[in-house]
This record gives sequence, structure tokens and C-alpha cells, in this order.
Amino acid sequence: MRAVKASACAIGALPTSQPRSGPKVFAGEFAAQSTGVARPDNRSTWECALAEAAFMTGLERNGDVVTMSSYAPLFGHVDAWQWTPNLIWFDNLRAFGTPSYYVQKLFSANGGTINLPVMVNGAMKNGGGNLYASAVRDARSNQVILKIVNTAAARRNVKINLAGVEQVGKSGTAYLLTSDLKAENSLSQPMNVAPVESKLALSSSSFDYELAPNALVVLRLPCLSK
Repeated sequence: MRAVKASACAIGALPTSQPRSGPKVFAGEFAAQSTGVARPDNRSTWECALAEAAFMTGLERNGDVVTMSSYAPLFGHVDAWQWTPNLIWFDNLRAFGTPSYYVQKLFSANGGTINLPVMVNGAMKNGGGNLYASAVRDARSNQVILKIVNTAAARRNVKINLAGVEQVGKSGTAYLLTSDLKAENSLSQPMNVAPVESKLALSSSSFDYELAPNALVVLRLPCLSK
């Protein structure tokens, strides 16, 4: 069983070669491409969005240095575009967000006020065993928000330990985004790949959780201790 441990206390900067007291970083204009750089046959697949989600956990883990990031390009007309992939596609009457759009939305809507260190299998290194994770604490709602990306093709059980949390609420919220790797959204199927919200019963700050294959999950966990 894989283990994800998020500390509920900010205990300093994450270890990295990037100077923590130097200039801040804007990770601008990134996008995973299914075929190649600037290829017209690039597709906005769930596989690309999943890779971007894994990358974004690294951005969030280093939130004391990476203060901004952006996917690009943003818009593309289905009949008149210059670049692909794009985050949002439209025609003269309709529009839809790609799987990458919903990854961006989940990260944006589930930010925090304090960056938390995360250990995966006892190490600070991200991405061990196709498992990527980041965590923040939202002081406004008193919640720990954990983002986990499973890039493996199989379900897997993880043990989540919220170190430093004495008591949690009775239930949290899970936002799951997963699909076939080649799945896409379209004008006719705009929500083919979209997040599914569910409630998560909690009884302890340490619990088991089953990750879906090829998935991003965002867990909002109420913390009752100060």
C-alpha cells in the first residue's frame, strides 16, 4: 500500500535547488501535447490533462517560489485556429472546456492559504511509483486540501496520514477526474470528461483511500484542531 503523508503545519520550504529567497517564478504557457510540439494533429486528451495535473502538483509543492502559472493557449475556434491544443474550444454558438480545463479549474478552486509539505512513501520526492501529490491548508475554511494524481493503469490503495491533525470532521469532499486516456470533450459531448463530486466519510486523521486508475482526485478534509 502506498502512503501519502501531509503535514498540517507549515514547517519551512520544500527541499529543492531553486533558491527560496530569490526571484519568484511564473510558470507560463505550458500544455502537454499528444503528438508533438506545434503539431496540427495534437489532441486535448485526458492523457495530456493527467500529465499536466502531475506537473501542477510540483508547482503547488513549491508554492513559496512559484507564485503564478498558466495554461496556454486559452481559446480556439473549431473552424479557425492557429494552435492546438487549446483550453477552451468554441464555434459561433457553443463552447466546451477540455479535460485540461477541468484540471485547471480543480486546482484553481481548491487553493489554500498555507503550503504544506507532503511525503510519498516516506520521501519528499514527488512522483514515486506513478504517484504525485501536493497539499495546502485553507485557513478560511480550516480544511486540508490534498491533490493526488495516480498515473498507473490500475486501482491502488493509499494510506493518507494528516500529520499534526488531532481531529477531523465526520465527512469531507472528494472531486474525482478520470477517464480513458484517449477520451476528449467536444461540442456534442462537453462533459464527457468532467469532475465527479462525492462525500467522504471520515473517522480519523489517518485513513485508507482507493485511487481510481489514471486519475486526479482532490480531497477537502475538515480539520477540527487548531
